[in-house]
Amino acid sequence: MSKTTSIRVPAGVPARLEDGFGRIRRELKLPDAFPARVAEEAAWVARVPRPGGEDLTGLPFVTVDPPGSMDLDQAFHLERLRGGYRVWYAIADVGAFVRPGGVIDAEARARGATVYLPGGNVPLHPPVLSEGAASLLPGAERPAVVWRIDLDGDGRTVGVDVLRALVRSRERLDYEYVQAAVETGTADGTIGLLAEIGGLRLALERDRGGVTLPTPEQQLVPSDGGYRLEYRLPLPAEAWNAQLSLLAGTAAAQLMLEAEIGVLRVLPAPRPADLDRVRRVALALEVPWPEGAAYGAVVHGLDAKLPRHAAFLHEARVLLRGAGYAAFDGTPPKLAEHAAVAAPYAHVTAPLRRLVDRYASEVCLAIAAGEPVPSDVRRALAELPELMAVSGRRAGAAERACVDLVEAYLLRDLIGQEFTAMVVDVHERGGGLVQLADPAVIARCDGDLPLGEHVTVRLIRAEPATREVRFALP
Repeated sequence: MSKTTSIRVPAGVPARLEDGFGRIRRELKLPDAFPARVAEEAAWVARVPRPGGEDLTGLPFVTVDPPGSMDLDQAFHLERLRGGYRVWYAIADVGAFVRPGGVIDAEARARGATVYLPGGNVPLHPPVLSEGAASLLPGAERPAVVWRIDLDGDGRTVGVDVLRALVRSRERLDYEYVQAAVETGTADGTIGLLAEIGGLRLALERDRGGVTLPTPEQQLVPSDGGYRLEYRLPLPAEAWNAQLSLLAGTAAAQLMLEAEIGVLRVLPAPRPADLDRVRRVALALEVPWPEGAAYGAVVHGLDAKLPRHAAFLHEARVLLRGAGYAAFDGTPPKLAEHAAVAAPYAHVTAPLRRLVDRYASEVCLAIAAGEPVPSDVRRALAELPELMAVSGRRAGAAERACVDLVEAYLLRDLIGQEFTAMVVDVHERGGGLVQLADPAVIARCDGDLPLGEHVTVRLIRAEPATREVRFALP
C-alpha cells in the first residue's frame, strides 16, 4: 500500500518549507485568488442572503472543531427525551448564498473541494462566505440547514426532519476541551450527551459491521529552536463528533433513496482477494480474528499504539479503497451502500468545504418539504461524481506531497544515521514501509522486511527538492 496521512504545520515555518509548499501549489495547478466577478458576487450575497426560514436562534448550538478553524460547517444541540434523545444538527446553508448556475457556483464546480495546505488553504468558496457570512461562527445569526433526528434509548433513529432555519451558535469549542471535560466529569448538557450519544452510535456501528480506522496524524512541533515531528492519534471526542455527521448522512441517504433522487457516497464491499490478504496479515501479526467476525468488529478492538495492531490497521486500509459518488434520478444505483459505514450514506454536513454537500442538502430539503427538487439542482446531479473525483485526487496529491516535503526537510541532515522503526507494510517485490517513532515519519525502506516487527533502519536519502525519503536495512 502507499503511504497516506495528514499533517499539521504551525505558522512561521522556515522559508525553504514555505517555498516547497508554494511549489506544490504550482505543480498541482491549484487556483490562487478568486476571479474578480466571483469575489464581487460573494461580497454582495454575503450582505443579502436568502431568508433563513424557521427561527431556531433560541436553541443553544455549539461547534466543535480544531483550534483556529473559521470555516465552521456544523453546530449541534443535544437533548434528552423520555426514552431517548433529540439531535439538532445545524449545517451551514451555503444554498442561501450560492445559486446553481451563478458565477460562485461555476467557480466552486471547478474547485470541487477545499484543499488544506500548510501556509494557506485553497478554499472552495470565497472567505467572505466560508469564513464569514456562511460560517456558523459563535454569536452570529446564520442561515442553516437543520436536521432534527430523534433517537431511542439505544441510539437508533426513530424520526427525521430537515428544514431551513436561522440559528445562532453560542460557543466555539475544540476537541481537547471536550475530551478534558468528559474525562474530568465536568461535561454537562450538550457536551455530556455528545459522549453518551456518540458512544451509543459507535456501538451500533460495530453491531452492523461498520468500521472507522484510527489513523495517526503527523504534526510539526517547535522544539529547541527547530522542529520535530510527532504523531497524534484521534481523540474519542473526535469519534463522537463524527458520529453526529454520520447520523445526518445516513438520514439523508434514506430520504433520497425513498424519493429515488439524490447523490450518495458509496464504497463497495472488500474484494475477496483483499479480504483474504488481510486475514493472512492478521494471522501473521497474531491479531485475533474470530470465526465469522467482520473485519469492522476486529478493528474496533485494536489499539493503534501497539506495534502489531498499528501494522494491521495500516494493511487493513486496502479494504476501504474505491469510495466514490453515485448520482441517481429514478431507480437507485445497484451499489447504494458505503461498506465502511455499513449503510447507505450521503455527504451533507460540510458544504463550506465540499461541493456535493450543498446539492445533496437541497435535494433533502425539497423531499422533506414535499416539493419537487429544483430543476437546476436536478440537472447538476449527474455531473457531481466526476467533479468530486477530480477534486479528491487533487486534494489527496497535495496532502501527500506536503507530508513528504516536511519529512524530507527534517531528515535532510541525518543521512547515514540509524533509527528504530516498525514495519507497517511489505511489498511483494521487496521492501515496504516503516514507521519511525521519533521523528514521526512513515517512509519507504529497502530490504527483506518482517511485517509488524521492530527493525533498525538507516536513512539513505532525504531530498526536499524531490520530496523523497528512503531507508534501508543496515
